[in-house]
Amino acid sequence: VRLVEDSPAVIRGLAAEARLADAFEGELFEALQRKARSKVDSLLGMLDAAGGLKSMLAALIDLNGGAETLTRARTQLKSAPKSVHDALDNLDQVAKGVAGSGRPVNFDLAELRGYRYYTGVVFSAFTPGQGQAVAQGGRYDGIGKAFGRARAATGFGTDLRRLLRLAAAETNGRSAILAPYDSDTALSAAIARLRAAGERVIVQLPGSNAAAAALGCDRALGKQGGRWVVQPA
Repeated sequence: VRLVEDSPAVIRGLAAEARLADAFEGELFEALQRKARSKVDSLLGMLDAAGGLKSMLAALIDLNGGAETLTRARTQLKSAPKSVHDALDNLDQVAKGVAGSGRPVNFDLAELRGYRYYTGVVFSAFTPGQGQAVAQGGRYDGIGKAFGRARAATGFGTDLRRLLRLAAAETNGRSAILAPYDSDTALSAAIARLRAAGERVIVQLPGSNAAAAALGCDRALGKQGGRWVVQPA
């Protein structure tokens, strides 16, 4: 899985500094998201703002890529308002948190999906062989304010049927192994060994009586001679 991140706060800070009219802002943001360079240049040519702001807005179209993107952004947006640098700091912290999972992280500072809705980082998750994101979401502060309790939150959406199809394709037609819910450390070790060998192991929920076949399993872990072994389901 590859994660692509952006923070609408970056362009929001630049737009506020440039005092963009709503209609102009929408047109510019749409062109930036499409990476329509000629349209962006044309719009910025009509903008009554300091040259530094124009060049920073134009720079967003190329500020995408790996971890080095944030370093380039700090240089090219050096004279941007503090809110922009705060947003870059936030992206950096999120990226460091994701790095612990071993998943690659990319950045795209012109990815403006939902910029009027999200207040912080927005993200898309990609998996090899898929041209479209398998999940998308972001941070939105103040949710629930209209109902009397403003809270910060992060959410995402995905298509579960699509994820199931992708998971099935990755198994190459092999079914899974059903493991009982048990605190036995020997069972945990057996499950870990099987997963390390490339097997899918599904641990049954406490109190569940679901049949192995209903969970896509054709084998099960059972105790035999004091050891956990794989048996036909």
